[in-house]
Amino acid sequence: MSVPRPPLRVALAESVSALPRGQGLAYEPKFDGHRMVIFRVGGTVLLQARSGRIVTAAFPDLADAAQQLPEGTVLDGEVVVWKDGRTDFASVQKRAAATPGRAPALAGRLPASYAAFDLLAEGGEDLRLSAYEKRRARLVALLGPLGPPLQPVPMTLDADEAATWFETLPEIGVEGLVVKRLDQTYKSGTRAWRKLRHTSARDAAVVGFTGPRTRPAALILVLPDDDTPVVSSPLSPALRARAAAALTSLTSANTGTATALGVGEVEYRRVESGLTAEVEQGTTRHTVTTVLRLRLPEDHD
Repeated sequence: MSVPRPPLRVALAESVSALPRGQGLAYEPKFDGHRMVIFRVGGTVLLQARSGRIVTAAFPDLADAAQQLPEGTVLDGEVVVWKDGRTDFASVQKRAAATPGRAPALAGRLPASYAAFDLLAEGGEDLRLSAYEKRRARLVALLGPLGPPLQPVPMTLDADEAATWFETLPEIGVEGLVVKRLDQTYKSGTRAWRKLRHTSARDAAVVGFTGPRTRPAALILVLPDDDTPVVSSPLSPALRARAAAALTSLTSANTGTATALGVGEVEYRRVESGLTAEVEQGTTRHTVTTVLRLRLPEDHD
């Protein structure tokens, strides 16, 4: 296989309701940030979001750090921003939504950290068919000498230690675990990993709304791990009133389109990031994203 290049379909995880145990399993913390693949190939650095979009210009700090990687290196991981000792998804979304002109200033104010959890290529060698155990060892050896902002996620082979992580790490904004088999190859586009979340609720960035600003019908959301906007289910009357109040403080931009499963593309009004919503996803015929509550921009300052 040749060294992977963008657009690359990333490996995915299937949700489970209990901690998997057994021989040959590895456990990693699940960070709620933006999924990103870093390519150091062809003499340049490219940063790819999960959707396949190239987002290099939005993260100049990570692009600069990735220049230290050997030619022919490809990393898979999560971008997070630490704030007050916790990961802050609203800040990650601000970074991801930044224009090339604003990105350097935001990088200084909200520096990004890259939590790498896989090494797909190194020195021009494609590692996707190698076992996770070997990829992990090479990942640690590669990033260990470099240090932040590029660093490997913690990993343990001890299920009891992983259970302790699961109970304690929510204090710093880590909401679950990802479980992988040591002998597993990297399977693009396949839910071969397993993930255990501490709660079914999660934070999402509000990037727009449908309906009038004074009485929004639904919110347009970007969820952790995925930069593709989705439409929430219709807001309750109380949430509409709260959303209307919150949206008055956010600057509107141009229109965009988002995916509403079962409906297709929906046009919406974009807003500057800063507002987040606690959401829950359920599945009937289609995946439904329900807003549970809103967090105003000042809640993140």
